[in-house]
This record gives sequence, C-alpha cells and structure tokens, in this order.
Amino acid sequence: MKTTTPFQHLHWLAAMAVLVIAAQSILLPAPALAQPATTRTIELRTVQLTLPAEAVLEATRQATVATQVSGRIVEVLVEAGQRVKAGQLLMRIDAREASENAAAARAQLVQAEANFQRTQNLFKQKFVSQAALDKAEADLKSARAQAAAAGAGVSHAAVTAPLAGIVAERHAELGELAAPGRPLVTLFEPKGLRAIVSIPQFKLKDAQRATTARIEFPESRLVLPGARIEILPTVDAKSHTATARVYLPDSAEVLQGIVPGMAARVHFVVGTAQKLTVPPTAILRRGEISAVYVLGNGPARLRQVRLGEPVADGEIEVLSGLAAGETVSLDPVKTGIELKQMPGK
Repeated sequence: MKTTTPFQHLHWLAAMAVLVIAAQSILLPAPALAQPATTRTIELRTVQLTLPAEAVLEATRQATVATQVSGRIVEVLVEAGQRVKAGQLLMRIDAREASENAAAARAQLVQAEANFQRTQNLFKQKFVSQAALDKAEADLKSARAQAAAAGAGVSHAAVTAPLAGIVAERHAELGELAAPGRPLVTLFEPKGLRAIVSIPQFKLKDAQRATTARIEFPESRLVLPGARIEILPTVDAKSHTATARVYLPDSAEVLQGIVPGMAARVHFVVGTAQKLTVPPTAILRRGEISAVYVLGNGPARLRQVRLGEPVADGEIEVLSGLAAGETVSLDPVKTGIELKQMPGK
C-alpha cells in the first residue's frame, strides 16, 4: 500500500480546490449587460403644438464695404472666411486718378467762386438779371459739392472694415477697377444670427400667440432654442405674408458651422396637447403603407397604422391603429426576421 507524505496531501487538496473554483465559474451565469430598450408601451403624452415654417438665416450685423472713388485695386489683404477686426485694412486702391479729379474740382470751385462774386457785383449795378445771379449761385453750389466729394475720395483709398466679424464674400480681385458704390467685401458678425420666416396671413394669429420657438436644421438634426421672437407689424401687399425674426443664441460653441444663408425650419410653440405617439424607429414603411409590430401574449403581429405629423421631440403622432397601453417593437426589421425563423413559418 502506497503512503503519502503530509506535503503531498496538501498539494492534492490545493489542486482539488482549484478544480472546484473553476467548475463553479463555469456553472455560474455571466453578469447581465445593459441592453438598449427594444420595445415601447404606447401612452398618451403631453406634447407641444407647433407651427412649422421654412426660414433662411441672416446676420443681424452685416456690412457690404464699397469705395467712393474710382481706381485700380493694388492690394488685397483678406480672403473669404477670414476673421477681421474693426478698422482693419481690407484693400488698397490707387487713388492717383482721384487725386487728379480732386485737383480739377478745387480749380472749378475757385473759378465758380470768382464768377459768383463778379456776377453779384454786376447784379448790384443792374448790369445782369436775377436769372444770371441765380445761375452763378447754382454753379457755385455744384462746384462745392464736387470738390467735397473729390476730397473725401482721396481719404477712402484705403478700404477698412467697419465692424469686427468674418469675411462672407470678396466681390473684387487684385487689379480690377473699383468704382463708387461697387461692393468690394461683405462682412458679418457671427454671434448675431436670426432666422427670417415668411408667415402666411391666415396663420399670423397663431404665430403671434407663440412665446417660444425652436430652430431646426434638418440635414444635421440640430435643434436650437430661439432666444427671442420678433414679428413685424406689417403684411406684404403682394405675397400677403408677414415677416418674423427668430434670434439664435449667441453661444459660439452652439453656432459652430452655422452661417448666414443656410436654410432652417422654425417651429413656433403655440400650445400643448395629449397625443399618442411612436418613435420613428418603430415604424415599418412599405410604399405608402405604415405599420408597426404589436407585441402581446402570442407572436408579434404586424398592424397598419395611420400617422400624423412629427411632434416637437421628433416622435410621430398616431391617428389610428394603436391604443394606449399596447406595446410595439422598436426594431421592426429584427422582429420580422425572428417571426420568419419561428417553427411552422
């Protein structure tokens, strides 16, 4: 009979303990992981009633810079998208032609003043008529206006930014001819943005009841709260629409990537109501037919529903086909596959 030493006996007990722990770890169930919800019990919910309207963004502070003189653009210092400070130099224009015009205008002014004095003296001596004196005075006023304009033109050879902001567009290139009144650069202040909405006359009273509004950007699914609503007190006689302005928040982080000219959709909040809604993920669309999988005691059943408009939080109103308390699948495609894999299917 083979005997064991105390050391061998302890080694055997340790090995048995390891086997028992390993067996228990195999038999014990793994901890449950948090799974996303796959069903929803449909209930009546309090949702906001909104008046949707298409809108276009514009800057509250925007300026188109032009020059008062004619001249060749000899220096361009900004590009579209560049941030500039108030008073920063944007372009430089060759003002030599303007200087020549200013000198000619001053010479004409001197001649007009001398002519007026001479005509006035002749009028006092009854040698010229009142009409001749009036003409001399008119010529003097015209010469003064031309001299003032020409003198101002020389000081505007350097085109500067009237406000701090971003260059939205540059309308002229190096070497082109700048003319009085021709746009050169458009600037806007990015923090001051608002959505411009045209409201039909028959919906104007509904919009005037709204105290809050949301601005939605459908392509990015971004929704921002309106900081302030402003409805102009007049209606356009041709389009029979009123203009509403919904101001965006001034947060630079929120407005990242939002610029004037973008399309948006404004939702004026006009009240609340109790509605039956479902998430868009629960809806299975086949052509013009909309359906959901309803879960009950037996297998899930596909049921056609009639849907309304999307409500404030993105869910869709159910007009008929569902009742409060029923449970629907939030993954109808997966539910349909599982039904096909069931025995007897």
